[in-house]
Amino acid sequence: MARRSLGNRQARRVGLVDRYAQRRAGLKRAIRHPDTDPAAREEAVRRLARLPRDSSPVRLRSRDQIDGRPRGVLTRFGLSRVRFRELALRGELPGIRKASW
Repeated sequence: MARRSLGNRQARRVGLVDRYAQRRAGLKRAIRHPDTDPAAREEAVRRLARLPRDSSPVRLRSRDQIDGRPRGVLTRFGLSRVRFRELALRGELPGIRKASW
């Protein structure tokens, strides 16, 4: 079980990423575009650097949806390997069963 504060921090980051997504995308587009003049590009880089660090989607961490475990998360299910195995063995994940041959 992850600490509650880490889950709260992650939730705050998700909010920041959503809030600044449009602004960040516009600045990155201006920086990448080959026809942008150098002065405008420099200004876009400065404005991008002034945005909050946590507004970058790279800083998000995939976490288990149930207990918040940060490691070993299976993206397809949103569960950690530990929780996935637990639920699969109990038969609580539809379409998943333990292999035996």
